[in-house]
Amino acid sequence: MKPIGKYIVITPIDEKVMTDSGLLLSDDATSFRYKRATVVRVGTDVTVIADGDVIYYDRNAGHGMIVNGATYHVIAERDVVLVESPD
Repeated sequence: MKPIGKYIVITPIDEKVMTDSGLLLSDDATSFRYKRATVVRVGTDVTVIADGDVIYYDRNAGHGMIVNGATYHVIAERDVVLVESPD
């Protein structure tokens, strides 16, 4: 699979959000606008983000799709707000 232009194929990372006291919050109960994901493949015009990077993206961005039986999410490069450093 090879995305074209400024599109990025990602797999979202499921994260559990807990309070300091250990109470598990549901996804709807949080007000976080951004979600984490692993980059599967970057488009032909994407230069700053690389395959395998962990990113934060706007949770309302893009759309889901199934390729060869696997589910992916496709977003535009402009929807990425942060790339985690490998430190």
